[in-house]
Parts: sequence; C-alpha cells; structure tokens
Amino acid sequence: MSGSSTSDQLVRSGEERDGPLLITEDEELLDDLLRLCAAAGTLPHVAHRLPPRKEEWESAPLVVVGADAAGRLSATGRRAGVVIAGRDADHADDVAVLRQAVAIGAERVLTLPDGERWLVDRIADAVEGAGPPALTVGVVGGRGGAGASTLAAALAVTAARTGERTLLVDGDPLGGGLDVLLGGEQEKGLRWPAFAESRGRVAGGALAESLPRLHSLRVLSWDRGAEVAIPPPAMRAVLAAARRRGGVVVVDLPRRVDGTVAEALAQVDVGLLLVPAELRAVAAARRVADGVRAVLRDVRVVACGHPGPGCGGGPTAEEIARLVGLPLAGELPWEAGLSEDLARGRVPGARARGPLARFCAGFWGRARGGGGGRGGGAGAVTAVDAGRGAELGPGGAPE
Repeated sequence: MSGSSTSDQLVRSGEERDGPLLITEDEELLDDLLRLCAAAGTLPHVAHRLPPRKEEWESAPLVVVGADAAGRLSATGRRAGVVIAGRDADHADDVAVLRQAVAIGAERVLTLPDGERWLVDRIADAVEGAGPPALTVGVVGGRGGAGASTLAAALAVTAARTGERTLLVDGDPLGGGLDVLLGGEQEKGLRWPAFAESRGRVAGGALAESLPRLHSLRVLSWDRGAEVAIPPPAMRAVLAAARRRGGVVVVDLPRRVDGTVAEALAQVDVGLLLVPAELRAVAAARRVADGVRAVLRDVRVVACGHPGPGCGGGPTAEEIARLVGLPLAGELPWEAGLSEDLARGRVPGARARGPLARFCAGFWGRARGGGGGRGGGAGAVTAVDAGRGAELGPGGAPE
C-alpha cells in the first residue's frame, strides 16, 4: 500500500486482544474500517502486502477485505470469518466481487456506510469471542434492609472464588455502593456516571478492564457524587456488554421498577427476591414481586431469617413462598456475627461454613448443573434449600 494513512499511526501495546485483519489498498476505505474497529474497541492488523502472509490470513479472528483487493486473493484459500466491504454500492452487485467472495469463503459482501452497524457488531463479536452469554442473576430485597446487596456481593464473590469470570453490577443508586461493601471505594476504575451516555454497542472486554477489580471480580458501582440516575439505554448497553463476556453477572437491584430497572430485568435470567421471615416483610415483598414479574418471568423467593426477639416464630420458607406467590429458591438462615464482619471490612460470604457462603455455593452448583433457559442455562436453575441441604421443586416442595 502506498501513501500515508491512519494505519501508519497505530501502535499495538501487546495487551489488546488480536483484532481483525484488514486488507485493502483503498486509503479512504481503510480509514473507515479503522474507525469502525475503534468503535468496536479493538486495534486491527493491516496487511501491507497482497496477498497477505499465510499466517496472517489463517490466524486472524476476522478478515475484512476491501472490494478493491478481493480479486487478488485467489491464492489465499477459503476460511471462515471473511467479510468483503466497499464504499461503492455497485460492489455489492459486481459479479466478479461476488465470485471472489465465494472463492475465499466470505460470509457477506457489504457497502459502507449502510453496513457500518452490522460490521461493528461483527468485529466486536469476533474479537470478544462468540460464546454463551453470562448467567445473569438479579437480587432484589422484599423490603428495605433485607440484605439484598449483601447476598448479591456474596454470590459474586463465591462465583469468582471458583474461577468463574464474574462481574457484579450495582443497579441501586441509593444503596450506598457495592464497592464500599467490598472495601474498594478507593480502588481505581470507572463507576456508573462514566457510562451514563453509553448507547448501542459497548465492548465487553473494554468495559471489564475499565472497572475496579476487587476479590477476583469486576465491580460496576456508584461513585460518591450527586448523580443517581442512569438512562435506560445506558443500562441496556452496559449489561449487554457484560453478558457477552460470558461467565457470571450478578445485579443488585432496587425494589422500585422504573425504566432503567426494567432494562436490567430484561437481561436477567433468574431473579432472587430476598424476604425476611416476618409478616410485614411478606406483605411488602408481594408488592415488589408484582413489579418485578411484569418484566422478568423467572423470579424466586429466598426466605431469610432475622435477628431479634421472636425470630423463630415467623412464617416458614414454604409459607413465605406461597404467600408471595413465587417458587422457593431456598432458605437462608440468619448468620450471627455477619453485621460485625461487614463492619470490620470482611467480604460477604467469607465464612466458608457460614449459612451465606453455603447458600451461595449451593445456588451456583445447581444453577450450573441445569440446561436450557433464557440465557444459556439460567432458566433451569434448580431451587436449593441451602440451610437444610434439601433440593426443592419449582413450587417449593421437597423432591
């Protein structure tokens, strides 16, 4: 290729995932393709010779060939993941280009700018790796102070402890911050306000790498500023990016369902409604459940114990599930000393033999054992009574 283009200014740091291979001698087309790669969050390789070296052709996760260069690739052979792009609409109907597309195994011939959105998504998918979406769990408190944030954090910490790629999302702007709960409020990384203007496609890898890393997981939390609102499109874009990375995503959600929370629930596979074993909490949880079920089909009750006089005289887990009108995901007994542990900065679920840690381990074990479901397995999560070790059916009855 002759002349100077944007490609001459690109320097790869070695830390980025391998981007697509771009093959074109059309400098204007190359600049367009470089811009689309930047939108997808990746740096490409540019072939400065035709045909490209065999190792370049075969190892790239995606090859984007300019229509100007398609006719000069007869010796490269067929491979998956090839797209032919041009700036002239006539290229899409050019018989020679179409024949060469078949010869090299191209999956699509497109014209810019009409095909830009599709190509950005295709580049991002190729770079991030196409795999099953993350198993996404939403946690909601049946009443204020039920401990939903603590359960969400413990679920995430437990998943990360087993080596699962995990992202914990703070969906409750008035909850105080999950980074604070995990002792990482001073940790460097972006918080929610940085993503308030996100729209469309967000690169999953870039998202994760920009967030604080705490206890082997990534955390998207709130900062200490006054902004407490995220537009629905931003929630949609960020959660979609998180899910594309695979692994596990845990979302701590507020009890009131507005447009932003509805966008989050739309990407959740299974919701857990945490309900303390007291009648007032059950009454409050029924109203919360109605709002959540309007968006999310699979919502389940986690019946939790509470401290104080008469704590053993409340409704049973099965009674709570029946009164709320949801299947039972399990029973979480009160964990003595948990509040003191959190005050000392101990991570939720750190006591491996405590009720919270056992519940989380049991939940993930059953969740990963199921198949099918809306998000690659979550819909088949088997309810677990972590407190007593009994496996429960969808209606809460022991099997």
